Amino acid sequence: MCKVILYIAMSLDGYIADRDGGVAWLAGDGSDCGHPGSYPDFIQTVDTVVLGYRTYHQIISELSPENWVYRGLKSYVFTHRKLLSTEEILFTGRSPADLVAELKNSSSGIWVCGGSDIANQLLEAGLIDELFISVIPTILGGGIRLFTAERSMGLMLLSVLHYNGIVEMRYLLKETPDTV
Repeated sequence: MCKVILYIAMSLDGYIADRDGGVAWLAGDGSDCGHPGSYPDFIQTVDTVVLGYRTYHQIISELSPENWVYRGLKSYVFTHRKLLSTEEILFTGRSPADLVAELKNSSSGIWVCGGSDIANQLLEAGLIDELFISVIPTILGGGIRLFTAERSMGLMLLSVLHYNGIVEMRYLLKETPDTV
């Protein structure tokens, strides 16, 4: 079976978006702007992207309105809106846990791209195998918090990469997530 990986960035104080839902703060400190981080290698390991409608809408309206940034990957967008799917972008009202459990049997790698609600549902269901968390050198003081889990989950650090003021940590979710 494939791995389900949460690959996401957050502020130093744990937010994935500011109070207005914005992500303009997603940049390093300018000390090493040319460093690509782990993204170029990571994106080669997945064939499926799952994301919520707010993340999807932000991508198509603000971040990359001209081109779908995940071209070549099957993208599932969780929404209750009735939108027309394409060959690469499928809109679904299914439960994230049900769909991801099913996709694990047919995908080579699944990227949980966002947002917080989707990530937390999948964490609670025990469906996320690894976490790539990039900590951006910014304190937002409020916004959309990344983790809202109601139980403790043990993690094992696999690697750390730092560049441009960003600290990127890769964790494996332990087999017994209730023990720390």
